[in-house]
Amino acid sequence: MANSEKTLVLVKPDGVAEGHIGDIISRLEQKGYQISALKVTNATEEQLQAHYAEKVGKPYFKEIETYMMEGPLVAIIVSGASVVKAIHHLAGNTRPSDAQPGSIRGDYAHDYPDGILRNIIHTSDSRENAHHEIAIWFPELAVSSRKNETD
Repeated sequence: MANSEKTLVLVKPDGVAEGHIGDIISRLEQKGYQISALKVTNATEEQLQAHYAEKVGKPYFKEIETYMMEGPLVAIIVSGASVVKAIHHLAGNTRPSDAQPGSIRGDYAHDYPDGILRNIIHTSDSRENAHHEIAIWFPELAVSSRKNETD
């Protein structure tokens, strides 16, 4: 496929708990994108520190860790033409109250009174970050692809 790329989507613990996995996957597929890999997993401290490396030293990082570890999440690799930009746009603004209607966050995410940002979904914001994030959440694919290159 011309200009085909891959991106990472995480349905965060609030999205899983509120039953939005199917809704989110349907939106991705309705846009013509392909699900290349999918798994339900629990985030580890190591994964979160690697994923949010630029935020580790910040005062709010513990809130991110607590939120991302409060339940299972669904990690998805999505493939398609210009998928990184398109899926990032489909997710909507990071803050649920600022997310446009019709976006995933605009339709499903909401602000919580405890002030912790819970916004249903993560999407990679660049091809470089997608590559890095896929390796964090799907290390078994990185290992198998390296093995295949040497065979």
